[in-house]
Amino acid sequence: MKMNMKIKDIIRDSGTVSVTGNQEAEITSVCSDSRKVSAGSMFIAVKGFASDGHAFIGSAIEKGAAAVVYEEDTGIEAAAGGKDTVFIKVESSRHALAVIASNFYGHPSEQLTLVGITGTNGKTTTVTLLYHLFTDLGYHCGLLSTIANYVGNKRTEALNTTSDPITINSLLAEMVEEGCEYCFMEVSSIGVQQERVAGLRFRIGIFSNLTHDHLDYHKTFAEYLRCKKMFFDMLPSDAYAITNIDDRNGMVMVQNTRAGIITYSCKSIADHTCRIIEESFDGMQLRIDGTESWTRLTGQHNAYNILAIYSTAVTLGVSREEALVAISRLAPAPGRLEILRGPKDLSVVIDYAHTPDALENVLTTLRDVAPDRELICLFGCGGDRDKTKRPEMAQVAQRLADRIIVTSDNSRTESTSDIMKDIKAGLDTSGRARSLFIEDREEAIRTAILLAGHGATVLLAGKGHETYQITGTEKRRFDEKEIVSEIFKEM
Repeated sequence: MKMNMKIKDIIRDSGTVSVTGNQEAEITSVCSDSRKVSAGSMFIAVKGFASDGHAFIGSAIEKGAAAVVYEEDTGIEAAAGGKDTVFIKVESSRHALAVIASNFYGHPSEQLTLVGITGTNGKTTTVTLLYHLFTDLGYHCGLLSTIANYVGNKRTEALNTTSDPITINSLLAEMVEEGCEYCFMEVSSIGVQQERVAGLRFRIGIFSNLTHDHLDYHKTFAEYLRCKKMFFDMLPSDAYAITNIDDRNGMVMVQNTRAGIITYSCKSIADHTCRIIEESFDGMQLRIDGTESWTRLTGQHNAYNILAIYSTAVTLGVSREEALVAISRLAPAPGRLEILRGPKDLSVVIDYAHTPDALENVLTTLRDVAPDRELICLFGCGGDRDKTKRPEMAQVAQRLADRIIVTSDNSRTESTSDIMKDIKAGLDTSGRARSLFIEDREEAIRTAILLAGHGATVLLAGKGHETYQITGTEKRRFDEKEIVSEIFKEM
C-alpha cells in the first residue's frame, strides 16, 4: 500500500513539542525499526523493552530518513550534518507512534467496526470464533490474533498478541480497502501499557477474566489489572464494554468507562446468561438467555467464551436466533481443546493452556467430561517468562491429574532443567511420586501416550496452535499433531 503524506498532517495530535525543518515535506512510509528505513521515511525513535530507538537515529538518517520523531534530546540535529531531515520532538514517542500510524493510514479503525477483547484466557478463541461467526453470516471481516491475522480470507502470520501500531493500522487499512466491515482483535495488557492500541477507535471492548500471567513484565498483579482496565477507560461514550461479572474484577474493569456496560454471567443475573445442560468431548448443550443451543466446544471456560461471542453478536445487531444458529456451526479454534483419537480408545488433547488458571480450566473440563478415565497431564513452562506461575501450575496438575509429565515448552535462553526444578518445587511427595521429568518434549509425548492405559485421556498443554519450539535462540519446527499422529501409527 503506497502512501504519501505531508509531515504536518502525519504529526497532528501526536503531542508535538517542537519541529525543526520543513513540515510541508512529504513522507512515503513510517517505521520504528531503523532497519526498515528508506529514502522518504519517517523514523520514530521509541524506548523499547530491550533497546532504545534513540540510539539508531544516526543510522536512520544515513539511510535517508526524511523526518525523525524523538522524545529525548541527544544532539541529533547537529549530528545530521546539514541534511534536510526534519526533527520532531514529542512528549512521548510511544504515544506519538500510535497516533502517527493512525494518521498516516487514514484512521482505518474509524472506517470499520473494531471489536477488541482483553483478559488472561479466552482471547484467541473468542476473536477467532467471532471472525468465523460474522464471516458465516455473510460479512467481510478481519482478524488480529495470536495465531494469525486475516484480511478477509488472506492470512498472514502474527508475531505478537498485539502487534505494533504501524502493523495494526497497516492491516486495518488493508481491511478497509478490501471492504471489510468488522475486525476482531486481541488486546494484551502489554499492548495497552505500551500504547500499541492508542489512537484506535473500538466499537466494543470485551473482558473475559483476569488470572495469573505476565508478572515477569508487570511485576505486580495490581499493575497487570491496571493495564487491562486502561483499555476500558479509553473506550468512547458511543462504544460498549461487555464484561464477565462472574470474574471478581469484571465490574472493576468498567467502573470508569464512558462506554455503555453490558454484562454476561454463567452463575448469576446479567444482561446475558448461560447454563451448561450437558457436555461431552464432542460439545455442549447450553441454555443461553433461556434458549437451548448446541456448540462443538466443551468445558465451562468455553461456555464463557460462547456467551461473550453471543453477547457481542447481539450487541452488534444480530438477532438472538440467528446468533445461536451460527454459534452451533462454529468449530473450536486451533490448538484449543483439540482432540486426537488414537488406538486403545485414547484421547490426546492439545491445548494452549500456559497459565495456572487455563490449565485448571482444561483439566477440570477433561475430568468432568470423562470422570472415570485415567488423566495424564504433560506440560512445561516458557523460559525468560514469569517464574512464579511454575510451581502453581504443578500444584494444579497434582490436584487434578492422575499422572504428570513435566517437560520443556519454549525454554528460550533459560536452562530447561532449571525451569523444571521450579515446577518440581510446587509438587509435594505424593505429586512427585506420580510425576516423570523428561526434558525432550517429543520423548515426553511418546512416553505419555505409551504409558496411558486403555481409554485414557492425555493432555498436552502449553503449545496449542504453535508449530515450533524455541530453544536458546533457535526456532525449530515442532508440530504436536504431527508427532502424535506418527506415534499412533507405530502403536
